[in-house]
Amino acid sequence: MGDLILVRHGETEWSRAGKHTGRTDISLTTAGEAAAVALAAVLARRDIAAVFTSPARRAVTTAALAGLDNAKPDPDLWEWDYGGYEGLTTAQIQERRPGWYLWRDGVIAGDAEHPGETVDQVGQRADRVLGRVAPLLESADVALVAHGHVLRVLAARYLRLEPTAGRLFRLDTGTISTLGTEHDEPVILSWNVPHST
Repeated sequence: MGDLILVRHGETEWSRAGKHTGRTDISLTTAGEAAAVALAAVLARRDIAAVFTSPARRAVTTAALAGLDNAKPDPDLWEWDYGGYEGLTTAQIQERRPGWYLWRDGVIAGDAEHPGETVDQVGQRADRVLGRVAPLLESADVALVAHGHVLRVLAARYLRLEPTAGRLFRLDTGTISTLGTEHDEPVILSWNVPHST
């Protein structure tokens, strides 16, 4: 049985500033590129049979710089669509909605490019990804290169938890996490491991 390797893309200007970056397609910073390159040494030690990425440039670039060749874009790996909160920090949102918490309160509708989605909708996308990679994991590792919130929801669903349980898993940019099994039960093997470790 293979492991599911989750790679959060490297730093962007918006992730560094704490801005919610759903469908806005921005590039990695120089530091983000360096972190992605540094991941290559860790990932090269794995027997990875398949790689899937979010279609976002920051994820595709991270996969390429990390040496994950032949990555296939999967639209279900896009980040949470933050709707009207796209590009805003939590502090900015809380000025309008005191006490706002993404995992509890969700997002508001935005424009046509950012209509927004619920945590359950993100969970449904994660379930589709997990359903597609399950047969591949029977014989080898699979890597997913995507974003902080969608990967947190995906980890929760892998562990058979509700999508909102993703709130329990902090996930920094340029990190690797590994999901596997123990006695045929889903477990976290490693989480939020930086490239320097």
